[in-house]
Amino acid sequence: MPHVLTLMLTKFQSRSTTAKAVAFHPRRPWALCALYSSPIQLWDYRMGVCIARFEGHEGPVRCVDFHPTQPIFVSCGDDGTIRIWSLQTQKLMFQLNGHFDYVRTAYFHPEMPWVISASDDQTVRIWNWQNRQQLLCLTSHSHWVTCAQFHPTEDLIASSSLDCTVRIYDISALRRRLSAPSKGPMEIEEAGPDAFGPQYDYRLKWTLEGHSKGVLWVAFHPTQPLLASASDDKTVRLWRMSDSRAWEVDTLRGHTNSVTCVAFHLTEDLILSCSDDRTFRTWDLNRRIPVNVYKRENEKFWNIALHPNINLIGATNDGGLLIFKLARERPAHTVSQGKLYFATRDKKIKIFDYKDAVDKDGVLSLAKFGGNFQPLRELSYNPAENAVLVTCDSDGNPSARTRSYILAKLPAQAMGPVEPSKSMEGPADQAQFITRNRFAVFRAESQTIEIRDMENSITKTLSLPIVTKHMLSSQPGHVLLAGANSVVLFDVQQGRAVATLRASDVEAAVWSPDGKYVALQAKHKITIANSKLEFVSSVNDTIRVKSVAWDEAHTVIYSTFNHLKYALLNGDVGVLKTLNSTLYVTMVKGNTVYCLSRNYTVFIIRIDSTEYRFKKAIINGDFAEVARLIKTSHLVGQSIIAYLQKRGYPEIALQFVEDPQTKFDLAIECGDLNTAAEQAGVLNKPIADKLLAAEALNQGNHDILEDVYQKQRAFDKLAFLYLITGNRSRLQKMEEIADARGDTLARFQTSIFLNSVENRAQLLREAGQAPLAYATAKSNGLGELASQIAAEQGIDESKIDIPVHNVAKDNVVGVSIEGFRENWPLHEKKSAEALLTMTSTVSDEPTEYVDEVQSASEVEEDGFNDNLDALDDLVDGFDDIDVNDEGWDLDVDVGEEEADVQAVSSTTVVTEKERWVRNSTVPADHVAAGSFETAAQLLNRQAGIVNFAPLKRRFLEVYEANKAYITGHDGLPPLEVYVRGNNDVLPYIPGFDSLGSKLQEAYKFIKAAKLELAIETFREILYTVLILSVDESDVPECLKVVEICRNYILAFSIELKRRSLPASETKRNLELAAYFTKPTLRPAHAPLPLQVALTQAFQQQEFALASYFAGKYLELVKTGPGAEKVRKIKARCDANPLDKVDIDFDQFANFTICPGTLTPIYESEPTATDPFTGAVYHASEKGKLCSISGISVIGAAASGLRLSN
Repeated sequence: MPHVLTLMLTKFQSRSTTAKAVAFHPRRPWALCALYSSPIQLWDYRMGVCIARFEGHEGPVRCVDFHPTQPIFVSCGDDGTIRIWSLQTQKLMFQLNGHFDYVRTAYFHPEMPWVISASDDQTVRIWNWQNRQQLLCLTSHSHWVTCAQFHPTEDLIASSSLDCTVRIYDISALRRRLSAPSKGPMEIEEAGPDAFGPQYDYRLKWTLEGHSKGVLWVAFHPTQPLLASASDDKTVRLWRMSDSRAWEVDTLRGHTNSVTCVAFHLTEDLILSCSDDRTFRTWDLNRRIPVNVYKRENEKFWNIALHPNINLIGATNDGGLLIFKLARERPAHTVSQGKLYFATRDKKIKIFDYKDAVDKDGVLSLAKFGGNFQPLRELSYNPAENAVLVTCDSDGNPSARTRSYILAKLPAQAMGPVEPSKSMEGPADQAQFITRNRFAVFRAESQTIEIRDMENSITKTLSLPIVTKHMLSSQPGHVLLAGANSVVLFDVQQGRAVATLRASDVEAAVWSPDGKYVALQAKHKITIANSKLEFVSSVNDTIRVKSVAWDEAHTVIYSTFNHLKYALLNGDVGVLKTLNSTLYVTMVKGNTVYCLSRNYTVFIIRIDSTEYRFKKAIINGDFAEVARLIKTSHLVGQSIIAYLQKRGYPEIALQFVEDPQTKFDLAIECGDLNTAAEQAGVLNKPIADKLLAAEALNQGNHDILEDVYQKQRAFDKLAFLYLITGNRSRLQKMEEIADARGDTLARFQTSIFLNSVENRAQLLREAGQAPLAYATAKSNGLGELASQIAAEQGIDESKIDIPVHNVAKDNVVGVSIEGFRENWPLHEKKSAEALLTMTSTVSDEPTEYVDEVQSASEVEEDGFNDNLDALDDLVDGFDDIDVNDEGWDLDVDVGEEEADVQAVSSTTVVTEKERWVRNSTVPADHVAAGSFETAAQLLNRQAGIVNFAPLKRRFLEVYEANKAYITGHDGLPPLEVYVRGNNDVLPYIPGFDSLGSKLQEAYKFIKAAKLELAIETFREILYTVLILSVDESDVPECLKVVEICRNYILAFSIELKRRSLPASETKRNLELAAYFTKPTLRPAHAPLPLQVALTQAFQQQEFALASYFAGKYLELVKTGPGAEKVRKIKARCDANPLDKVDIDFDQFANFTICPGTLTPIYESEPTATDPFTGAVYHASEKGKLCSISGISVIGAAASGLRLSN
């Protein structure tokens, strides 16, 4: 007798009114459900969601069917119509009319554009759904036709009827007629009887009689010449067909009421049937005996459908739709020592060697073990004994937990599947090897674990600490016990719980190769823990997790129904690949994933692991690996960008983005204002400018903020920006702009910002506010202007009594706030380039301020000019640039030297500023103390400085930088707090950290050919170095910066002088162009003087000189389009190596250039040296002011500048 079961391996269930029919989509996870109440439901059975609802039939819907290839389906019902619906529009396309009574079934032909229908009007009809025409009407039955089906491969149809018969028709003539080309009128006579109408398109082949009552269903076998029929006589009959006859094979009895539907299983030798007796039965096709019975308490079964590609069965009953499996399809397998051991459908143990990718034939056969049609459930391998431990459901009962195990040894030599020479069995829900000679047997009913030896003898029985549902593999001597809400690591030797982790409904456990981590697999969740069962992370998935594996780098690779995914230890997930069918991951090696299919075939899948290795490197801070992956891979996508944003690396995300809007948003997020400003210019949107201005204001980048405000024409914000940054020159410009705009209020506001009393009084005067204008002028000491205002108003000034506010200007110490020269200092955030070039080693090389981003060969694109197509272009690269076209006057009015009023102490206490003066011989420390006189004396003795006016700003900057002021009580002066630079009670001196950025600013001016601004910037750097106090180790760096500034000032002073010459002075022009090449410049700029000299010499037909400069140029720039053009010029010059003008330039002599006279100084000539910059002059220049620094005396006796104590 078969087992009566109440549980199925249910995958989906819907609750509704009576469902009459079900159909599966061949590719998507969709199922149609036809309801007796007339709607048709379209379900996604994986997600459990009703996608659509189709209404239109009047009365019950009897049948539905998906087209095998087109996005349509067919339905029929009691309204006598056949309807074709579109899945894309979810609307009715058309209906086929012709039946005169209920239509019981309607199905598509697997190949032809046909639909077959069966009706209570006793006919079977075939329709062409494309042209909506009826092709054939079969009228052989004498009662209602309950079912009609196309044969899956042959030109046959079968129909069942309440006249107790099943009829088989041959429709090959119909196919020939509709498939053959059209015939002419002269060919009809030879065409035979098929040409004279539909009555010749079919032939009744057989009438099968045997049922005692009406036949309700008929079904063809998918591959064999078999037919099954279901009847009101409570039986299922099996029929066999041949070319000549059809006969009854057997009758299947067991149902207690009408059998409403029957079907053949697509992969197993099973017959499926359902009945009004509320049961669903499976029958052994070969032995024709019942296998299982699935019974519902109150719901009759009406219809059965099988998925064409997946092992799913759909059944309808009085309660709705049910989708289920007859048995689990997960192959029993285990991995050990680089080999995969797995069991096949026919219960053979096979071995797959990962190293050789060889799938060996079955080595062991366990066909006699377990129940029929029940695959092996679990497999454990013992390499020490070369034995397998396999569990399986007992005969016919997969849900009653009556399972058993078998212990068998594998043969030493694989000679094909053989029966085990010795095997031992026993009841068990699960069994696992725990040591080399012990295995654990879990009994769910008694909640115990039996420890058995290799002779199957019980050595110990252990009670479990929790109610356990599954026993899972673990470390040697341990097992994992999975309960409803927790997992316990159980030591079987000591019989106690070692650790507990909260995790619900865990079904499997997979350990990493090194045993450090375990992945606990549940239905929709993976929990990751370490070897001590401590929680690490968890991953949730809306689709059921089918399998889990680890790679060598502790990344979880898992599969769902249709995806291969990864999960990192921190819980991040991603999709690796879409799967065409469900696969079970068994092993991961690098970019290779080994999977086992439900057909027991090993698949080798290549994946791109770049994405999760990239994310792992980001998490671990391994930026060297990040840089390598970026260079060698194509990591582009919104997921990577979003991930980098999420992890706090938007600056790296910028490397992957091309879209301006996305790039702008990322740049704002990571604070990269230069990129943000560039993209804002591309976007040209007000909202982008607004966001950029806000971020620039937050960071204190007033250069970009100024550009944005200018673009927005936000004059009031711009004026206030100049106020807080101390940019008086541009505030004055704003006053002029306000005047040009006629904006009186803006003029008045700017006059207040500038503290321009006279302008403010004039403005009030012009605005008709004479009393206010008079009061402003009078109270601020402008008596003459006040008198003019009073005279204009006809008022006697003697009658006006306004107290004059006298300001003792001599007692006011001028404070220089010039924040516009540099942006606010920020904590340095590593750029993407810096992050991606980080290594574990620290360079021993000293810090270099010059960032040589460009190579010499790249100068042509970013220097003075970028082509040598014509000599005019070479010259125009310099001559066409107006270096004064800056738009703003950046000159700073230094004013007169202020006297520093020193308070005279009445006590002998030494103040901190006095200590600075006493303890240091560095001029910068004296400046910080406010002892400007002693600082000037030191500068004069050490560096020959005599012109201190250009140093005023630097003096005030240093003086203010090491003092902080705290507001005191009313009427008391603020408290002064000193900022020290080190523990030796010496002041903080600013400037050293900004030398590199200032050099870069000067280089930018050179790149833009703004030479005067470049020279001014280099001089400011010299003044900064002059007033510095640094550690002894930093002194060489400072001297190196002085040398760089000296060479650049000299070189570009020569070029500026050359540009100022009239065109008639050809000789001097050529000499200065030649001298321009002598100062030593950085590699990025060295080709520029040679390019200028080459141009001038070639223009003046000094071919020998031009050839010399061309050769020097090619020594620096060996490749590129510029080098090719210079080679052509050199070739022309070498063909005629003559000079027309004799200039003072000996290319073979060793000489320097005098900065004062801009003439050569040869080795034998007397010289004088500037003590500050080290510039060498002719002896005749001794005693003059240095042309390089503008503040020191040439040849002055000096002890040498001290920068460190």
